[in-house]
Amino acid sequence: MLTYFIKRLLLIFPTLLGITFLVFLISNLAPGGPLDREIAKIKGVANISGASTKQISQEEVEILKKRLHLDKPIYIAYTYWLSDVIVFNLGESRLHSKEVTELILEKMPVSLIFGLSGFFLSYFICIPLGIFKALKHGQAFDLWTSFLIFFAYSIPVFALAMLLLYLFASGEVFSFFPLGHEISDYYEELSFWGKVNDRISHMFLPVICYVSGSFAVLTLLMKNSLLEQISKEYVRTALSKGLSFKDAILNHAFRNSLIPIATGFGSNLSLIFAGSLFIELVFNIDGMGNLSFEAVRERDTDLMMGLLLVQSLIGLLGKILSDVCYVLIDPRIDFD
Repeated sequence: MLTYFIKRLLLIFPTLLGITFLVFLISNLAPGGPLDREIAKIKGVANISGASTKQISQEEVEILKKRLHLDKPIYIAYTYWLSDVIVFNLGESRLHSKEVTELILEKMPVSLIFGLSGFFLSYFICIPLGIFKALKHGQAFDLWTSFLIFFAYSIPVFALAMLLLYLFASGEVFSFFPLGHEISDYYEELSFWGKVNDRISHMFLPVICYVSGSFAVLTLLMKNSLLEQISKEYVRTALSKGLSFKDAILNHAFRNSLIPIATGFGSNLSLIFAGSLFIELVFNIDGMGNLSFEAVRERDTDLMMGLLLVQSLIGLLGKILSDVCYVLIDPRIDFD
């Protein structure tokens, strides 16, 4: 088992190399890449006729290529970027004029606060709800909760976010919550409990949107998995030996029914670090999702590559975490 996890950890490095090289190749060779951006910046703003206000010579273009290491084959330019990454230098964001590492460390806690709250709340609600739906299968509780779940699932996250803002924050209907951002402008002037209340009020609506994204899938997955386990022979055998239905479910079927839930555990957790673009845009949250969108939109190569590296690493570690969850849930699983 230990050998398997060591192999998985070692495979992270060639996988990261493949992902980052492919994106580096596309971002540098596609129109509007780093070289084109630098040339456009030097040329300055176009005049009223649309012509550039400044021309750039071929010698200046060659100097730019040399500075960006694009005067050499693309794989050589990639090795320059990689050599900086090895010493934890992710470059400088052209858009924000800041170190990429500093930007990521600045934005990641924001996404983590909102994302982790929604993540744990999803499992805290969905697992018990899925269990109750399985135990009440076909009854009134199962039917009306299924209707509510599918109704909520049919609403896109960005539409739900705008609906919640209109109903509970705009003042058109109610004004219970702020319109967006992570904290109020006067946050530092508040008392301790005032700050706690301010944080909760800003988090309430976005966290609902985070939960809604996986609510239906997790609940129905838990229900169907538990129903499958209840119908198996080992549960009937436990019941025939005098074990109560409650004990048979909690001590036997429940644990095995968590295995499909564990499949997406690491992937869902890795998405939190990436941030949710739609939720952050609607609620104007300055997190990783917004930062990633800006990096791609503005073709900020260093920032884009830095975010890709961090998010890919977390995603790969999340896959390994899912395998660890398998083993913790069912020690009989042997990946060797």
